[in-house]
Amino acid sequence: MTIRTRLALQFAAILAVTLLVFSVVIYFFTYHSRREFFSESLFARARIVAHVYLDGTNRGDQDSQASYRRYLRQFYRTLPEEEVRVFDAQNHVVFQEGRTGQQTDLMNFLELVRADGREVVLEPDYRQTVGLLYRDAHRGDFVVVASSVDADSRQKLNDLRTVLTSGLLASFVIVGIGGWFFAGQALRPMQRIVQEVDSITASDLHRRLSQADGQDEVSLLAGRFNSLLDRLETAFAGQRTFVRDASHELRTPLTVLIGQLEVALMQQERTPQEYRQVLQSTLDAARLLKDLTNGLLQIARASDDPSQVPLTLVRLDELLLQAHEEVLRRHPTCRVDLDFSEPVGPARVAPYAVQGNEALLLSAFLNILENACKFSVGRSAPVVAALRGPAGRVQLEVRDQGVGMTDSDRRQVFVPFFRADAVRNVPGHGIGLPLTAKIMELHGGEVRVESELGHGTTVLLDLPAARS
Repeated sequence: MTIRTRLALQFAAILAVTLLVFSVVIYFFTYHSRREFFSESLFARARIVAHVYLDGTNRGDQDSQASYRRYLRQFYRTLPEEEVRVFDAQNHVVFQEGRTGQQTDLMNFLELVRADGREVVLEPDYRQTVGLLYRDAHRGDFVVVASSVDADSRQKLNDLRTVLTSGLLASFVIVGIGGWFFAGQALRPMQRIVQEVDSITASDLHRRLSQADGQDEVSLLAGRFNSLLDRLETAFAGQRTFVRDASHELRTPLTVLIGQLEVALMQQERTPQEYRQVLQSTLDAARLLKDLTNGLLQIARASDDPSQVPLTLVRLDELLLQAHEEVLRRHPTCRVDLDFSEPVGPARVAPYAVQGNEALLLSAFLNILENACKFSVGRSAPVVAALRGPAGRVQLEVRDQGVGMTDSDRRQVFVPFFRADAVRNVPGHGIGLPLTAKIMELHGGEVRVESELGHGTTVLLDLPAARS
């Protein structure tokens, strides 16, 4: 079922229930008000009949009494199918006119009237019977029972039922059609959004939805979708750049491998020393290819969903010592000084501890320290790695006095495979800092780079400290 149909049906159902309840309330109050009005009319007739009857029976002349009874019989016939009976104190009928009495349990009814002073009985087909106790100082108490059919209410209520039923049915039709129309009007922006979304493909992710400039829920949805398109466009652009640059970087060592092997297989005899040189070149190219592949795999791993990366309590001071040892093994001529400052703030159970993945954090430390060593070759000043613990944070600052870089190059250091002009002669692939940035992002931290051409570079890794 479409949203349009569901909205139209829900709107029609709500209005239908409202109108139905309203109609029932109107009919109920109309029925009860007319019934009470007719009851009061019967009581008024009963009082008049009692008064006239007693006035006539008090006459001494028999002819006058007979004439008065004839007048009374003509007088009371103003209500449909009216019947009037007058009962004396012994419950004997002393006056009766109209249809034969059908009142069931008459004695009990008369007792109720004498006890309460008045009583009303509702009978089928809009007939009512009322009883009224009429007191006379000379002749005692009388009970006047009047009965009639409320034909006017029957007709009016039948007409009211017809009008209400017809009105309800007409309202259902009008509300259904109107609800369908207005639901279509309300959902028209959604239909335009669907059409625009269907027209967006991977080749034109730069397009955006046109309904995002309002304040309603549809505009909010369009704005969120445009934000999603922004992220997708960035991800697709990064993926294309990554694939292009990775292909270029992988092609270089593969070309060297193929060239060296083709040279070695040429139809001419070579000395063992020449074959050894070919094998050494091939081995260097294979190692380069291995390092590049490992870097690409680490970038892919660092880009994973954070919820899928196992995190444990990691001591960064111990991790820095491990990275320091590995860097000195790779670069024996590089001097790296370590500086450990006391953590600031409340005492911590595990100083310099963070929640993280040890392998990824070790890779980030190695990348920063190794870059500092590579770009400081030929400089007498040592590389300084300072570990600090400000309140709620753990920071590693690595400073070198190497070649540095320009501001334009510094702004692109987190782009995979980017190499600054000043360090193109230094071996590398341009994936160390991008990988480190992804690792920091995965751990809720950040990496900042400050550099000046010819005056060295400072890299700061900032991570949230583990809660005690």
